[in-house]
Amino acid sequence: MLTPEYLKSKFEAGLAYDAYVATGKPHHQEAWHGIHARVSLTEAQRAVLGGFTRQTYALVVSGTWCGDCSQQLPILKHAEDAAGGRFTARYLDRDEHMDLAEQLQICEGVRVPVCLLLNEDFDFLAFVGDRVLARYRAMAGRQLGSSCPLPGAPVPDDELSATTSDWIDQVERAHLICRLSTKLRARHGD
Repeated sequence: MLTPEYLKSKFEAGLAYDAYVATGKPHHQEAWHGIHARVSLTEAQRAVLGGFTRQTYALVVSGTWCGDCSQQLPILKHAEDAAGGRFTARYLDRDEHMDLAEQLQICEGVRVPVCLLLNEDFDFLAFVGDRVLARYRAMAGRQLGSSCPLPGAPVPDDELSATTSDWIDQVERAHLICRLSTKLRARHGD
């Protein structure tokens, strides 16, 4: 069911970052804004994203109430801004789009955030979720008992930096898949 047509329709139903965050409760919005203000891309990451030549999309299933979402997804907004229009993300509330969320289960659970990276034709490129490796390493190191931190829970700077690197690497990987795609190279003559 994850056809390009279906994924495109879901992408079109999604909200841009600021509109999506605005749907959350005030204290949830504050958590998202707090992490967004702390994310900092390196010059090398900005150069990679700014050098994108193919349109790449992120379709994100999330919850504004979710700590993992608020602590990771602001990174994608920074990636969008740095990519100069060649990387665009749209966000869907998991509970309002359960038809998609159920198809993206991890270990038999409907989790958030999950992100599908798509090419210009809305073909599937990669799946990222529910946490990138840096987040899992940090959680394992702390041995937290809960499965999802609350929005606003402290995130150490080194963890945020490592999480940012993991997300940017995933976005770059998707773009390189597009750049090396036989179909897209033939289409774009490169």
